Amino acid sequence: MYGLIGKMRAQPGKRDELAAILLKGMDAMPGCLSYVVANDTADTDALWITEVWRDEASHRASLQLPEVQAAIAAGRPLIAGFESQIVTAPLGGVGLQAD
Repeated sequence: MYGLIGKMRAQPGKRDELAAILLKGMDAMPGCLSYVVANDTADTDALWITEVWRDEASHRASLQLPEVQAAIAAGRPLIAGFESQIVTAPLGGVGLQAD
């Protein structure tokens, strides 16, 4: 499995709007085992995105999906920056099954 954990900073006051865009239409991504968008409880403009994919190729392929391209285009003006991104190798967990 291939995992990503990233902290994204929204433009001031735009976190909820950005989160809604990130969550819209993201339920049909082939190879995606988990996609979670969460508010940072200590920072009102920050989001954490946690993703688990069958493999890195599935993640790369998802970036070409029309729904994902539309979310990127809609969300881009609301993003102030990316603070960190960590690549992980998930071993398993609740709701995840290794192939």
